[in-house]
Formats: sequence, C-alpha cells, structure tokens
Amino acid sequence: MRASRGSRARITGSTPARRPRRSARCWTTPASATTRSGWTSRRCWPTSRGSSGARICPSPSSWSPARRPSSISTSRWRPAPARPTSTSGKTYVYIKTLFELHRRFGWGKFVIVVPSIAIREGVLKSFRITAEHFLADYGQRARFFVYDSRHLHQLEAFSSDAGINAMIINVQAFNARGKDARRIYEELDDFQSRKPIDVIRANRPILILDEPQKMEGAKTQAALAEFAPLFVLRYSATHKTRHNQVHRLDALDAYQQKLVKKINVRGITVQGLSGGAAYLYLEAIEVAAGKPPRARLEIEVKRGAGIKRELRLVGRNDDLHALSGELPAYRGGFVVAEIDAHLDLVRFVNGVELTAGDALGDLTEEALRRIQIREAIRAHLEKERALFARGVKVLTLFFIDEVARYRRYDDTGEQPGDYAQAFEAEYDRQVNELLGLELEAPDSPDAAYRRWLRGITARRTHNGYFSIDKRSKRLVDPKTAARSTETDDVDAYDLILKDKERLLSFEEPTRFLFSHSALREGWDNPNVFVICTLKHSDSSVSRRQEVGRGLRLAVDQSGERLDDPATVHQTNVLTVVASESYRAFVAGLQQDMVAALSARPRLANEAFFTGKQLATADGALTVDEKMARQIYKYLLKHDYIDDDDRIAPAYHDAKADNTLAGLPAELAPHAAQVFALIDSVFSEAQLPMPDDDRRAKPNPLNANFQKKAFKALWERINRKAAYTVAFDTDELVGKCTAALNGHLAVTRLRYRLVSGEQTDDTDAEALRRGTGFRVKEETGETYRGAIQSRVHYDLIGRLATETQLTRRTIGAILHGLQPKVFGQYPLNPEDFIQKASTLINEQKATVIVEHLSYDPLEDRHGLDIFTREKPQQDFSNAVRAERHVFDYVFTDSKGEQDFVRQLDSCTEVAVYAKLPRGFFIPTPVGNYNPDWAIAFQEGAVKHVYFVAETKGSMSSLQLREIEQRKIDCARRFFSRITSEQVRYDVVDGYDKLLTLVQ
Repeated sequence: MRASRGSRARITGSTPARRPRRSARCWTTPASATTRSGWTSRRCWPTSRGSSGARICPSPSSWSPARRPSSISTSRWRPAPARPTSTSGKTYVYIKTLFELHRRFGWGKFVIVVPSIAIREGVLKSFRITAEHFLADYGQRARFFVYDSRHLHQLEAFSSDAGINAMIINVQAFNARGKDARRIYEELDDFQSRKPIDVIRANRPILILDEPQKMEGAKTQAALAEFAPLFVLRYSATHKTRHNQVHRLDALDAYQQKLVKKINVRGITVQGLSGGAAYLYLEAIEVAAGKPPRARLEIEVKRGAGIKRELRLVGRNDDLHALSGELPAYRGGFVVAEIDAHLDLVRFVNGVELTAGDALGDLTEEALRRIQIREAIRAHLEKERALFARGVKVLTLFFIDEVARYRRYDDTGEQPGDYAQAFEAEYDRQVNELLGLELEAPDSPDAAYRRWLRGITARRTHNGYFSIDKRSKRLVDPKTAARSTETDDVDAYDLILKDKERLLSFEEPTRFLFSHSALREGWDNPNVFVICTLKHSDSSVSRRQEVGRGLRLAVDQSGERLDDPATVHQTNVLTVVASESYRAFVAGLQQDMVAALSARPRLANEAFFTGKQLATADGALTVDEKMARQIYKYLLKHDYIDDDDRIAPAYHDAKADNTLAGLPAELAPHAAQVFALIDSVFSEAQLPMPDDDRRAKPNPLNANFQKKAFKALWERINRKAAYTVAFDTDELVGKCTAALNGHLAVTRLRYRLVSGEQTDDTDAEALRRGTGFRVKEETGETYRGAIQSRVHYDLIGRLATETQLTRRTIGAILHGLQPKVFGQYPLNPEDFIQKASTLINEQKATVIVEHLSYDPLEDRHGLDIFTREKPQQDFSNAVRAERHVFDYVFTDSKGEQDFVRQLDSCTEVAVYAKLPRGFFIPTPVGNYNPDWAIAFQEGAVKHVYFVAETKGSMSSLQLREIEQRKIDCARRFFSRITSEQVRYDVVDGYDKLLTLVQ
C-alpha cells in the first residue's frame, strides 16, 4: 500500500503467500497471518513518499497479546515471571523478547536455562527455524549456541560480540556432580586460566528460565545466582513460586484470543441393561439429502464361526432380532421406533434409548479400547478428508501405559501388540467403507485424497515412539523418577523432535502415532487433531494435561499457520476420544481448567469496581463510589449477577445475542470500557465448552443451491475487489494534531508511602514469623515532577514505529501540539507514547475509511466455499429450513434463529444462504464477513437481491467502533461491484429487511 499526498494507496483483498519482490509497497499481514503465540508478523518494505513523507501500514501491534511488560525487576536477583499457557509457544515469545529488549534498551547478552536436554534441543531448533522470520522483522540475526565446556571459544564470542547473543544451557551443565559440570567453575588452561563462570558473570546477562518450577531446589538457586544476572525472566504455565508477574496468558486467555485449537469430545457412556445381556453401541447418526436419518449401531451377530460384533446401518422399523441372526438377547421390542438427528438419539419400541456414544450390555475393557481406536480413526478420516485439499496433514496421537500393548516380543521376534492389531483391523474397515461410499469422479474434490489414501497401507501408517533398550534394541517402557508419573525420556524425545517436520509432509505415510502416557513434554506437533488415551483414568494425569499436547494451531505444507480469526476455530478442532462419557470428561476438564487459572476477580460488587481505571479518549477515568454503585445496580436490576454477586449466565447469554440492556445515562458514554471491566470478572460461563464431536454431521446441499435465483444472486455478489485509499497527508496531520490537543491526558505516576513500627513484644520468634513490625499508616501520593530516567527515549522513532508513519509525518504532528499538551511528555514518557500512538492510529483508520474506494478484480469466489470450510456441524444448534441452500441452518443467536424462521415462512423469499466465513470483504481494519445473501421473488420487491448483516441493536453507538467501520466499508464495496438490484444493509429482523427492499 502507498500513501502520500496526491497518491493512491492500494492493498488487495488477499495477503501474498510469499514475500513479494522488493518494491515501493507495504503489505500488511491481516489477522489471519498471526504467527506463533499470537505475535503478529508485519512485513513492510520501502514506500514512495510525498512531500510530507507519510507512510501508512495499518497493522496490529507487534507486541500482541501483551503489548509490553508492565514492569521488569532489574535488581540482582528478583525474578519476574511471565506466564503463557503450555500450548502458546513460549519459546517463540521469549526469543522475540530478546530482540525487543535489544531494540529498545540495547541489552544483548542472554542466558537461557532449561531443565533437560530434550527441552534444550527443542529451544535450539526453535532458534534455527525462526532465524529468517526475525531477520525480516528486525533486520538482524541472533547468535545462539549451546554451552559446551569443550568448546569455550563460543563463550569468548558471546562476550565480545555486540549484537544479540543467546547461550542455551541445561541445568545439568552447571549443577551436577560430573566432571564436565564442574569445569564451569574451574580455571582452565585451554581458556587462558580463566573460569567460564567468571566470563559469564562479567557480562551481567539476562537470565531466561524455561520451566522454572523445575529449578527451585536450594542448590540450583544458588548456582543460578552465580551468573550475576542483570535480571531474570521466568516462563512457565505452572509456576510454583510467584515472584513479580509481568504477563499472564492462561488457558482461558489463549482460547479467547484464538491462539489454540477448540476442543471437541467423543465420549463413551456405559449403561447397565436389566433383564438381558444384549450388547448395543450407538456410534453415530447419519443424515443425507432427501433421506431420513439412519443410525450406525454395533450389535452382536450370529455367524457360522460364532458370535461377532458388527456395525449395522439401521433405519426406522428395523428389527435388531432379525439383523442379529435371531439372537435371543434382542428379542422383546428391539425395533427402532425413532431416530432423532437433532438429539443424536435412537429410541426402541421397548422404551430403551441410546444417544451417540452410549454402550449397553457387556462391555469389557478390550471392547472399550477397540471402540476408542475405531472412533479415533473415524474422527481422523473425517478431518483428513476436509483438510487434505488445503495442504494440511492430519495426525492422531494414541497414549498407552505399557509398550507391550503396542509391540511385543517372543522367540520369533517382534510382533504387533493388541492395540496395533486392533488398529490395523479397524483402519482397513474404515478406509474401505470410506472409499466405497460413492463412485469416484476424476474431477471430484475428493479424487486426489482418495488416490493418496489408497497408496497407504494400515501397517505403514502407524508408528511407535518409545524408549529403546541399548542392548536388545527393543522398545521398552520409560523410566520415571521417584514419586513422579512423568519421564524425561531422551530416546523418545529424540525421535519426536527428529520426526517433527517430516511427519507434516504428505510424502510420509505415518499419520497415527503411539507413545507412552508418561511423556508430558515434547509432543507439541501442531497437526495433532485427534488424541486418544488408551489407559485407565487416574489422578496422576489431569484431563487438561491430556489435551494440552494437541492444542497448537495447525500448519499447512508450506508452514503457514491456519490462524485466520474468522475460521480458526472451525479449522483447528482437536477431538479427544475419551473412555468416559462426554459429560463426565467435560466436567472434569473444566474443573482442571478452573484449578489451573491464574488469580482472577470473582465478585462483581461495588468494592471491585471502585478505584478501577477506565481508558477513555480524555485520559484515564477513575471509577468513584457513585459510578461503582451505578454499575452494580445495573447488573442487579437486570439479573446479570446472582445472590453471591457472581456474574450470572444471563449476562453472557444477552451479550452473545447482542441484547444487553442499555447502561444508565451517566455510564453510556463509557459503555465499551464499563463492559470490558465487567468482563474482567471471572465466571464459569466464560470457560470454553467443548462440543460433543458425535453431534457433528455433514449438512447436505439441497436443490435450492441449484436454483436459477440463487445462481443469479451469487453471480452478482461473488466478485473480489481491491481497495484504494487516496488522501492528503496534511489532512491526516491536522486531524492527529487536533485529536492530541483535545484528548491527550497523561497519567502522572503514583506511589504509596507505607510507614510502620516495631512491635513492643518483638522477639526472635516474631521476627522469624515476620510479625515483628506492623503497618502504622499507608497513603497514596502523586509524583508532580518530571521523571528522571537513564533510558534515552527516541520519541519520534517510537511513535513512527507504533503508528507506521514516517518520522517526518510524526514530527509535523508533534510540531502542532500546544505547549501544555507536549509538556506532559517528561511527566510520564511511556504513557505519553502509548496514548499518543492510540489517538494517532484512530485518526489514521478514520481517514483511511473516509477516503476508501474499491476496484473490482477479475477473480471471484467459487461456489466451493460453501462446502470447503466446515463439512460437519453440530445439529443441536440447527434450524430445519425449506428455502435455504442447505437442509439445516446453523445460527449464532436466538435473534438469528427468529430471522431464519421468518425467511423460511415468507412467500416473498425465493432462496437464501448464510454466507460462509470464506466470503469476506477486505477492509483496512480487517476482513469483514456479512451474514446473509437473500434472493426475493421477481416482481415482489424493488431490490430482488439483498446482502444482510443482522444485529440485535441498530444503534451505531452500540456497535463496536471497528465493527462500524467494517460495515461502512461494506457499503462502499457493494455499491461499487453490484447494480441497483442488489442492496446491502444492517437489519435487526425481517420487518426491517422488508422495509428496505420495497
């Protein structure tokens, strides 16, 4: 995109997959290209500049999700922990931190301490694979190496090099009794009679502790202090000791920010059956266009060789007694009376009911494990079929508690274990069923997948990752430490790390991985989409730990992460095949999550709200007692809190449906900030609710999809376009200057004075308990003077970086500031820069939207986007439809459900479709996806074709500012690419829609 006086800036609606040739253009990676851990990749190249040199590159902050550490202790030994979740890529986070600390403060000596060799190798690999990425972002490389007492020349270079230097060292290298570990403290002839530790100390490095909870022994802590660190950063998802927390990213944060996969569960419920020994297992309910639903039911069948358990596809009125070969156990009313696709339920004439995942009768452990293996394979094939065309290799991970169940040895050599045999039999049956579903057309979307699938045998597609006995070369169970259920199995980890990238390639046939349940770290392959634990549930492993190894966002064959916010939780879905019921597993998982969450406020009362700061355009606004009382009464009046002052489900339901009650007049101007404050109060309704994976079924297209009216509608709206922005830079400078003069209010630094005195009865015991002194007085004060700092601020440079404007443009904006406004800078430089950046970015976005125009492209959206993104959906949220292009419509709120029913019942409507996520309009503030495309009957209305956005509130004041800007862009888009027959607008119901099209 180019932006300068009199010039036109253009960015197309799609992001280039690779870095384009260097040219006078700045490409912005949209939110769909966020990289590891939520950090945002920004690619900017030289741009042409007008006389004022403005450069516009609207992109998210490069310090996302945490804009920057709020404070870092710089004392000799005061660790400051940072807390990402175990699946958010903390290695990437702290590598980026090295670059940021060097860029901002010039610090370049870092020592990364890890607890094991396995993690050390993983960190080293992360440095290697991210080197080019950080070179593109920062224009320099980090020099990194693993400390080795036999190669001390690397330590010499670490000290002398002026750039970014990272030494990776495992605890055993300086805290063990071996000869090599002692060398770090010895004067060495081959190191000019110096001690390596003294050279490290002289650099005053910044220590980064990876998994610090494993380094809390007194000896280890004393050894770490020998490094004389400038300060220490601790990164872990499970801190045992809390120090000075810089940033928190727990499981709830990661899910809400869409940094991890969504979780689905396939549970198995075992029920007793009184009065008989009939065995029944309901695997799933299937639906197909124009056909009644059918049930996949496993029953026992009498064969010549005996009784076997087989799957049968049954419909209404089918008699299990006849299907089983007239086994007596199925006599007495086992005739299918009803199959409900919405509830995933089968009801028999005798009153017995089964929901998907229910097993009745005799279910041995062997049968249970076989069902789990079958379900894991079935889930794998469903995901693989949907993602193959997008270049995503799907992996499934089985965890077992003993190697013998997978591989055993006898006099004849290596033999497959029970699980391996069951897997191969079930895999062959599932694949044969899939390949035989329909005749393959050479040009069908599945043709390439089917050809690939046929080339992989069951024996070649699974593999085991276990310890290997050095003498016998056999797979063995790993050794665990005393009082531990975990292992640091170097052999298994080496295999995992070695195969990590290879497993992502379609050329590698291995897709199903068996590993030992004791492996708690190292299994972080992003393309694990199915996890199945073939072991007894016990208290040694939480459900959160079980799913944690499959939550990283997936990547395609080119290494691009599938993290488009619009579709991230439709593509990235982890299925857990549990050995217990769906309800039991989900309840246990949520309990584990609550127990692991960081401290959060739980009560929405006046005491909580009082004193909180609201960030407004006029500066920080402190919530006084009156405002706090108003917020509390608002929640109480509308039953948004319960009797214990906890946030009630009614609040979250109303928020999801866009039907929140209006705030009192005094609070309305600060609605966004007030609701953000309310949202900061934790309630269990915020916890992600895993879906029941069995409820996901294909939603077939129907005859409406082929209607002439729909084809005509689609032909008019499916065109892609690029937007262009042309504006005078002086206009931007003027608006930014006015905004800063009118709204920039820097918060002065505040501090608290605490005075105390020694108690009269102080003795040795009181001093040991810490009660020898008592607080006498505590007061808050505001610092009135300028801040004295040894940090040299580049004000213009920092603002240019934060806003992506040129230094010349920033200088022009600052030149226009009133003296009293600019005089706030020395009072709190960091706050000045942050708030000024925010105001400038807001004005920049406004100017861009105001001067936006769209140019149609030749490229168009294909009809395949209706089936490409989410071929299977949860029918419990479905509405049966007659005029929609699918048999069922999946809605996000009650308002949408009402809208669908009205569209379906009104004779003016010919056909309609809920637009898929892949249908988006590019805007400067992110891609926008409208809700509905509607075709009316010819002659019934003026505007035959309509694209609608449904909102619970029509007031633009109640729409989020960024959402309103996207809608403004959509109006320009449709007015440019369509004729008078097509109209776009926002509606709150069918009545409003009908008014607009008449």
